[in-house]
Amino acid sequence: MKNLFTIIAAFFSILAVYGQQQEIDDEMDSAKGITFKSGDMFIEGSIKISTGGDQDFYAFSPKFGYLLGDKFAIGAKLDYSSNKIESTGTKTNVFGIGGFARYYFLELDKKRFKSYAEAGLGYGRNKVETPVLGSNTDNSITADINIGLNYFVTRNIAVTFILANVLSFNSVSPENGPSSDTFQLNINLFENIFDQPQFGLLYRF
Repeated sequence: MKNLFTIIAAFFSILAVYGQQQEIDDEMDSAKGITFKSGDMFIEGSIKISTGGDQDFYAFSPKFGYLLGDKFAIGAKLDYSSNKIESTGTKTNVFGIGGFARYYFLELDKKRFKSYAEAGLGYGRNKVETPVLGSNTDNSITADINIGLNYFVTRNIAVTFILANVLSFNSVSPENGPSSDTFQLNINLFENIFDQPQFGLLYRF
């Protein structure tokens, strides 16, 4: 009798595992053939945390996007990061707001894989505190063009990869000191496009 109960329990355990796997497979299959349409919205973002040793770093970058059609989206974004170096006592806080426009130009793997180009414009406020010099605040205007992709694992959830920063412009106006402008164009980015990708998640609704 004990062996019978053991066999029955094992049987139902196998059925439960199979059922869960079937649900996962069905959800994965539902991501095939996914298309955007006008009025779709998404929330996207990434979190970066690096602690230990001499430096503690935290960053949070959420975005909200609205689809104007099957390939074009516009939206708003926020950026916040905090970096502290123990050996020098230096602490840097960065807060930024901005907008972006995104164009999807290639679909693969039964439309799960969607690559895009994105242009962004933003305003940032950077505060640096040091034990010797005190605090200093910089205001900055940034503009950039990025290449990235979304890979949908379900109909609503996708993994985001920011592959390369093609063009960037940064204008900084510090409280104490002269203003400075920097411009960068990466014409050889496709030789090393997966060198330092950034990862995030997207939820479509």
